[in-house]
Amino acid sequence: MVDQPLVTAGLARGDGLAEQAYTVLRDAILNHELPPGTRLSVPEIARQLEISRSPAREAIARIQHEGLAQAVPNRGAVVSHIDLAALVQLYDIREVLEGLAVRRATERADQAWVDALEQLWEQHRHAVEAGDGARHIELDGEFHQRIREAAGNPSLAGSLDHLQGQIRLAMATTSRRGGGMPQAIAEHRAILDAIRSGDGAVAERVAREHIARLRESLHAAVDEHDDHDDHQEQEQR
Repeated sequence: MVDQPLVTAGLARGDGLAEQAYTVLRDAILNHELPPGTRLSVPEIARQLEISRSPAREAIARIQHEGLAQAVPNRGAVVSHIDLAALVQLYDIREVLEGLAVRRATERADQAWVDALEQLWEQHRHAVEAGDGARHIELDGEFHQRIREAAGNPSLAGSLDHLQGQIRLAMATTSRRGGGMPQAIAEHRAILDAIRSGDGAVAERVAREHIARLRESLHAAVDEHDDHDDHQEQEQR
C-alpha cells in the first residue's frame, strides 16, 4: 500500500496517463516521500491518481525497469533499498558514458549553448553557497542532463537517463559527506572551462575524473556502512 498520499494537482485527462503516473511515482520515490520498502499497490495508486489500473500498472512496471522498485514475492512491487555496493558498479559505467557525452557535446557546442550552461552553473553555485542541498541535487542533475542532450546521441543519452534514478539516490548519500557540494561545483566549473576551450579530449578526461571522484565517495560510504554493521554485531555479542 502507498502509505503517503501522492501529492499531485491532478493528472491531465487524455493520453499519456501512464507517463504522468510514472513521473508522480518517480518524483515521490526520489524525494523520499515513498521510502524504501513501500509497497506500490496498483489499486491504491489508481485510486489516488484517479486513473484506471492499466496506466497505474504500466507506471509501476517502468519504475521497476528503472531499478527504483523491485518485485517481492507475495508483496508485489516494493520501493528499492539503496544498495551502495551496486551503485559503485553503476558509476564505473557512468564514468565511461558521461565522459563520452561531454566529449561529443564539446565538439558540437556553440557559444550560446556554453553561455547558457555558464548561467546554470552560476545558479548552482548560489545554491551551494546557500547550503541548499535539494536545489544542489536538482541543478547538478540538470547540468549533466543538458550535456547529454547536447551530445546529439539519443542512445547515449537514454543509457545515462536510465541510470539517473540510482544516481540521484546516491547523491542523497554523497552530498551529505564533508565537502561534497563545494567539491561538486568546483568540478563542474572545470568541466565547463574544458568545454569552453573546445578540446573534446580534455573535457572527457575532466568529466571522467569528476565521476571517478563520486565513485570514490560511494566507496567510502560503503566502507562506513560495513564498519557500522560490524560494530553493531560486536555490541550484540
